[in-house]
Amino acid sequence: MNKELFDLASWAIETAKKAGAAASRVAIDRERSVEVSYRERKPENIKEASKRTLSIEIFVDGRFSGQSTSDLRKKALEEFITHAVGTTRLLAEDPFRSLPDPRYYEGRAGIDLETSDPAYTRFTPEERHKAARAMEEACLQAGGDKVISVTAGAEDGQSESVLLASNGFNGYQESTYFTGSAQMTAQDAGDRRPNGYYYAVAIKHRELPGPEEIGRLAARNTLDLLGAKKIKTETLPVIIRNQDVPRVLSGLLAAMYGSSIQQKRSFLADKKGQKIASTVLTVIDDPLLVGGLGSRLFDRDGITARKRVMIDQGVLNEFFVDWYYSRKLGWEPTTGGPANLIVPPGTRSVAEIMKDIGRGIYITGFIGGNSNSTTGDSSVGILGKLFENGVPVQSVAEMNIAGNHLDFWNKLVEAADDPWPYSSWRTPSLVFSDVVVSGA
Repeated sequence: MNKELFDLASWAIETAKKAGAAASRVAIDRERSVEVSYRERKPENIKEASKRTLSIEIFVDGRFSGQSTSDLRKKALEEFITHAVGTTRLLAEDPFRSLPDPRYYEGRAGIDLETSDPAYTRFTPEERHKAARAMEEACLQAGGDKVISVTAGAEDGQSESVLLASNGFNGYQESTYFTGSAQMTAQDAGDRRPNGYYYAVAIKHRELPGPEEIGRLAARNTLDLLGAKKIKTETLPVIIRNQDVPRVLSGLLAAMYGSSIQQKRSFLADKKGQKIASTVLTVIDDPLLVGGLGSRLFDRDGITARKRVMIDQGVLNEFFVDWYYSRKLGWEPTTGGPANLIVPPGTRSVAEIMKDIGRGIYITGFIGGNSNSTTGDSSVGILGKLFENGVPVQSVAEMNIAGNHLDFWNKLVEAADDPWPYSSWRTPSLVFSDVVVSGA
C-alpha cells in the first residue's frame, strides 16, 4: 500500500468536487522499466525509464471526459483538474456515463495474488547484461553458419497503481515482470532470410527459462523455417502451437465484447447459451489466479474480479461487458476484458497427437490476415511444418487458412497437454480436423 499515492488521489477527488464535478475517478500509476539488448556481442540498447501519471475521469452535468497528466505537483494538478472540469462541461451529454453502482465493488477477495517479485530491487545491471549476452551467444552457437544476425534482450519492470472513485471505491495494485527474448535471421536458399524468435515473460525472475535455453530455442525456431515452401491446397488436420493459439482465439473473443455487441459488430450477439464451438473448447477467465500475469482483484471500473467460464464445452456463457456498455445494453456488467484467459489442457503431448494423426500441419506462426467480428469470417497466412507418419518432414510457408469462426471452432478435436506459461493467455496447442489449407 502506498499512502503517498492514496493521499494524492484523495486530494484530486476533492479538488474535482470543489471545481464542480458531480463525480470523479482517479488513477495514479507509477512505472519503472529497464531494457538491455545485445547485437554482434555488443550492447545495442540500454534504456531505463520511470514515469508517474495521474488520470482523472470527470462526470459533470451529464457529461464525461477522461484526461491525464504527468505533472503531479499539487499547484499544477489543481489547475489541470479545474480546467478539465470546465472543458468537460462543453462536451455533449451522455446519459450512460456514470460511476458503477457501489454494490459492484462488494465482495472483493482478500488474497495475495503474488503479482510482484519481492526480489525485484535486488536484480542488478550486471545480471541484465549477463542474461542478454548469454541469450545472444547461445543463439549464435545453435544457429551456426546459417546466422545472419541475432538480437537478444532482457527487460524488466515494476509498477504500482491506486484507483479511487468519489462514490467510495479504493484499490491498490502492484506488479513486476521479467522478459527474455532472442531473435535470429538466417540465410536460406537464394535471397530468402527467414526470421524466428523465442521469448518468455514472468512475474518472478526465477520463473523465466535460463537465458541459454531462450537463445537455443530462438535458433531452433528460425532454423525450422529453412526450406519452407507451399504444398498443394489440401484438407487436412492442423495443430496450432500453444503460444500461437491466442492469435486465432482473439478473433473469436473480439465478438464477445459489450462494445462490439452494442455497435452491431458481433456475430455472437444473439448466441448466448448456444453452442458456438466443439465440446473441446472451454474458455475460463480467472483474474484470481495466484501468480497469473493478468491477475487482479478488480478491473478498471472498480468492479470486483470474479472467475467466469466464458465458454463451457462449446456453449457461450458470458460476454465481456464493462459498466458503460452494460448501461447502453441494459445488461448486467461482467468485466471490460479478460484477465487470465485459460483453455484447459488435454492429456496427450503434441508428439503423441502427431503420431496418432499421421499427416497434417503443425502451425508455428501466422502472417498478416484479418478477422471480421461482425461476420466471423477470417483469413490468415501460416508458417509451420508438414508432418508425415507423425514426423515433421518439411517446412511450409506462404499458405493460408480461411473460413468462419463458427465453422472453424467446431472442428476443434483435441487440446494438448502443454499450456503456454509465459502469458496471461494460458493456451495449450489445439488440434483441428478437416481444415482447408490453401497453397500451390
